[in-house]
Amino acid sequence: MNVTGDQALVKKLNKSIVLERIRLHAPLSRAQLSSQTGLNKATVSNLVAELITDGLVYETGLGESSGGRKPLMLLFNSRAGFVLGIEVSVQYIKGALTDLAGTIETELTFPLAQHDPAFVMEQIQKLIQELMQVTPPSPHGIVGIGLGVPGMVDETGTVLFAPNLGWEEVPLRQRLEAELGLPVVVDNEANVGAQGELYYGMDSDHRQLVRDLVYISAGSGIGAGIIIDGKPYQGAWGYAGETGHMSIDWNGRLCSCGSRGCWELYASEKAYAASTFKLPAHSTAELLSFALQGDTNTLSVYRDIGRYLGVGITNIVNSLNPGMLIIGGPLAEARPWLEQSMREVIDERALPYHRRELQIRFSTLGSRSTMLGAAYAATAPFLGRVRVSL
Repeated sequence: MNVTGDQALVKKLNKSIVLERIRLHAPLSRAQLSSQTGLNKATVSNLVAELITDGLVYETGLGESSGGRKPLMLLFNSRAGFVLGIEVSVQYIKGALTDLAGTIETELTFPLAQHDPAFVMEQIQKLIQELMQVTPPSPHGIVGIGLGVPGMVDETGTVLFAPNLGWEEVPLRQRLEAELGLPVVVDNEANVGAQGELYYGMDSDHRQLVRDLVYISAGSGIGAGIIIDGKPYQGAWGYAGETGHMSIDWNGRLCSCGSRGCWELYASEKAYAASTFKLPAHSTAELLSFALQGDTNTLSVYRDIGRYLGVGITNIVNSLNPGMLIIGGPLAEARPWLEQSMREVIDERALPYHRRELQIRFSTLGSRSTMLGAAYAATAPFLGRVRVSL
């Protein structure tokens, strides 16, 4: 099939390619950009001139000469605009104001006393307004808002089903865009968490090597963000990654999704309330201090959670054979007390060829993966990441 595009589309694609190259590999000269992108020098010069006018790129210093005049080098202006990345969880909403490179300017957390959509929407707007008030001046201001939510989200930004919030058919993106007048991106929290890890949690060299990645978000529930061949995997209808509702006990505890024995009942913060051990607290933030003090019951619960994490991860590894698996979310902060039991189960149960070269890591972003991934999801459209489907 012949596929054609008008000149405006071709120019937009080329401009996006040039900006992406500068963003990831600066400092670069115009000649280097021409060589690396395959675009002719005149085209590169015209596109760079537009990017400089847009405030997204600036010139600095003189580069090394290859025999002629020393070239001016180009850098990405990450402070040309700002974005808001927001995580909606069962217990809180958390937001960060970041620049276009994911550097956090400030962050805020609001507790969620209830989950009624109208109340949560009101709290999200309050959070956004507070973050907008401290936004530094820039050529483009706030360019977008990204949200990660614990549930299934369709392509219109409607939260179809979020059992831990008790939501069904909530048009979150539509309502926020109408209220705020800004572009809004809404996705599953684990999906954006995977993007946060891929784009802000590792350097560009490692990112190019990682083609298949699974990000496990373990907090009030469990979700998975799946990257296949360097791209987010959504599934046939966009709902892939609901691993927290993978059954690991056919006749186990009743889950809010309507099923039984779901993984997240045993390997997320839900395990605190169900534990037979008497715990001094029931949130990860509070329990960490007791774990540091060596509280016996807290340590026992984390060992059990580690084992159950290992069971679910084994199923994922045997099914998808990823090159890398990253564990993030609030429970990643408990790594010192759950990692050993988790790895013991994986070593015992995962198929040997599947785990032979598998890298299992805990998030370098800690509990910020979803926030930063949501910020990235809002940044990408502004920077002109054009996708062409045949």
